[in-house]
Amino acid sequence: MSEIIIEPIADRHIESFHHALDTVARERRYLTFLEAPPLESTRDFVRDMIAHGHSQFVATTKGAVVGWCDIRRHSQPVHAHGGALGMGILPSFRGQGLGERLIRVTIDDALAKGLVRIELSVHADNARAIRLYERVGFAREGIGRQAVRIDGRFLDVIAMAFVLYEY
Repeated sequence: MSEIIIEPIADRHIESFHHALDTVARERRYLTFLEAPPLESTRDFVRDMIAHGHSQFVATTKGAVVGWCDIRRHSQPVHAHGGALGMGILPSFRGQGLGERLIRVTIDDALAKGLVRIELSVHADNARAIRLYERVGFAREGIGRQAVRIDGRFLDVIAMAFVLYEY
């Protein structure tokens, strides 16, 4: 297998990122949408992330995006010490430690930029992701019962957060 590089997202990654996002979304199991937004919307999202200094990293092999992790700082001033995390890994690259590498790099970057709280939500049946999030320091904060409905099936969603300082 080729070397996997983790790097900040750049314009050159947008089309490949869009393809990876669409691939994971179409699995209809992990993300909050069932297909990627149009390429132009994805391009606008990535360029906005870059322009505003949000943490967004991709894992690439031979120039193709095989995973991503991003943390977008909340825009409201009273919440701007925190951000929301999203991530995904292509199916053939799961179970190899790539998710942990990606999330640690992205969290470190977000903390260096002043964030002290990082939030995410995860489908309650995604045990692998939950284990990863707990391993890197996220704690469960609550459950949204029947918060997601995919193909007529309801799923609970677990709210989790990484907090730099405990009071």
